[in-house]
Amino acid sequence: MGGAAKTAVEWLVSVAPDPEACRWEWERNPLGVTLLPAGRLWDVLIVGGELGCPTLDVLGRCVDRPGPVLGDFEDRRTGFFVPAGTAARWVGTGVRAAGLGSWIVVPYPGRASGGVRWLVPPDGAGTLTDPVVLETVMHEAAARIAADGL
Repeated sequence: MGGAAKTAVEWLVSVAPDPEACRWEWERNPLGVTLLPAGRLWDVLIVGGELGCPTLDVLGRCVDRPGPVLGDFEDRRTGFFVPAGTAARWVGTGVRAAGLGSWIVVPYPGRASGGVRWLVPPDGAGTLTDPVVLETVMHEAAARIAADGL
């Protein structure tokens, strides 16, 4: 495992109730996924694929490094990692907010897994997407989708 993936693993498992047990299980899980609690270091805003992928595209042009982003293999959902507490304040329509009390299926960084993958892997430094920026780029992506549909 490379240095960036190792640092990302350490950052991710730091939210687990028992980080050592989580890391041990995760490294040996044949599916390459684990459940991690949201609401400690990060929340996740989950957007439907029809808006999620275009949002990630716009976000990538607006910021040097977005926070981690998860996607399923059919691009039906995209999950943006945002600061903890965002889920409790999020009011957007069509966005599922996973915060305190929610658990997220997370793939092992740098490894292929079943069902979910990193579209933007965590950098291990705790970089997260600013929810104000995310909301702005979601509006931009929605406007582009609407314009393309006309």
